[in-house]
Amino acid sequence: MGVALGLSRPLVVRTVAVDDPGDLITALPTPTPYAWIHHGEGLVGWGEAARVQVPAGPDRFGWARQWLAGTFARAHVDDELDLPGTGPVAFGSFTFDASSPGSVLVVPRTVLARRDGRAWLTTISDGLGGRVDGPFEDTPRPRPLDVPGRIRYSDGSLTAPQWEHAVAQAVRAIRADRLSKVVLARDLTALAERQIDIRILLDRLSTRYPECYTFSCDGLVGATPELLIRRTGKAIESLVLAGTTTRGGDATEDVARGAGLFASAKDRSEHAYAVESVREALTPLCDELHVPAEPRLLVLPNLQHLASPVSGRLTDGASVLDVVAAMHPTAAVGGSPTPVALEVIRELEGMDRGGYAGPVGWIDARGDGEWGIALRCGQISGNRARLFAGGGIMAGSNPADELAEAQTKLRVMQYALEG
Repeated sequence: MGVALGLSRPLVVRTVAVDDPGDLITALPTPTPYAWIHHGEGLVGWGEAARVQVPAGPDRFGWARQWLAGTFARAHVDDELDLPGTGPVAFGSFTFDASSPGSVLVVPRTVLARRDGRAWLTTISDGLGGRVDGPFEDTPRPRPLDVPGRIRYSDGSLTAPQWEHAVAQAVRAIRADRLSKVVLARDLTALAERQIDIRILLDRLSTRYPECYTFSCDGLVGATPELLIRRTGKAIESLVLAGTTTRGGDATEDVARGAGLFASAKDRSEHAYAVESVREALTPLCDELHVPAEPRLLVLPNLQHLASPVSGRLTDGASVLDVVAAMHPTAAVGGSPTPVALEVIRELEGMDRGGYAGPVGWIDARGDGEWGIALRCGQISGNRARLFAGGGIMAGSNPADELAEAQTKLRVMQYALEG
């Protein structure tokens, strides 16, 4: 059974339009916020009106949906905008492995949002009244950002040579026809001089990687390039990423690397597995589904990816959380076939991923929301951080190359910590 907090009284929710707040992160008053930001737009929240630890198990998404339905049904809502993301909103993070504990849903006491030229503020009282008469009259003043100071790193569950050995074992399993692809992750431990202020990580990540979805939920912080699902009414969108190369040292080399990625049989095959797993998951839920025949190139400051934008229209009744349940884990973060890939991950990684490569995002009372895959991220606790990265392993993978790719991905969170 999950552990729920903050439900002694029905939620009293009020959403009002406000002037454009500008940078959402600068409005955050606490160092442990909730956030979902893309190109400067999205939602940020603080405080906790309700919270639940979702029990591990195969039906965890169904359990979470039931808890949310009950929580939102008991709420008294005054919403003058009635848009996706207005009214009560829950931020969530689910562990990669359904059998691992640590999945959580939180309804913040305050949510500030901006999107498509509009901005709003949602506040939740404890049922004893309360009113917002202006943009930020009832919100605390933001406290200054605290830099974490000097950062020291140490090996996580496996050393670099041990992880290369795990990659080599995965390649042997693939060549022996046990599976077609597996995604292996590694972790790195960081220790800061002072407590880590999550707001400074969000600020650095959203500024440097605006194309990514910068997120924060229950200490899990990162900037993921991969949109698992966005639901707006019946319309859904997903961005499938698989196949990666680094950026070039100049424009000519950059173009050549991108062309090489498109021409790579390994990367195109890896991408095809990921796209097909999304197609299989979404087809039963959709009246319409559009999957591009060819990927495009997504160019980020540090990496280039093969990307396929998928869109469709849901049949009646499916919330964004239902779609998340159907899609996770995709071949982009697990492998193919999925059950065998999960076995190999448990055998070779030597760690529990926690929320890494699990779904992270938000959902409102309409069932609308946005969820990404928690990549390029770290789990923050006090002055400690556990950083994660990984990559898709295929029959032609080279362990040294895969290690170099993982180290490049780890630099995203190292930059967030060090500045």
